[in-house]
Amino acid sequence: MVPLASPPPASPASHYALLQVAETASPQELRRAFRSLSKLYHPDTTLLPAAEAAALFQLLQQAYAVLSDPELRRRYDAELHPVLPPRPAAVVPIGVPARRVSVRRDLSGGELLALLLLAFALVVSVVLGVGVAWMRGVELVQLPSWWAGTGSMTGLAP
Repeated sequence: MVPLASPPPASPASHYALLQVAETASPQELRRAFRSLSKLYHPDTTLLPAAEAAALFQLLQQAYAVLSDPELRRRYDAELHPVLPPRPAAVVPIGVPARRVSVRRDLSGGELLALLLLAFALVVSVVLGVGVAWMRGVELVQLPSWWAGTGSMTGLAP
């Protein structure tokens, strides 16, 4: 006879807990676990009282029967971890405007630095463009060719 072992829980949380395997156990792992536990709790090989051993062995058989069949295992897993339906969206009564949630936030230090560098680059490019044009002697303001007159500011006469 096999020495007395601690019996599995009277009401296990699942067949997996009864067989002492993970929920991702392969069929080979399930078979190995069932065989080792059935040797411990079979009414003919255990020191447990016959009624208790028979009840435990029957629980083991039921758990193994469910988990060894792929279709029954899939259904059992679905019952064990039910998929909750999505929560319905909040219903806003007709005619009541929905409140908008403000998404404004303070600028971070990096964002402020980027804006500062952008403004600095803009100012430098304008000053550089005007300075180069002034050094070349180009008129800073020219009227378009379709404007009445010669096309320069000096040619403006009323």
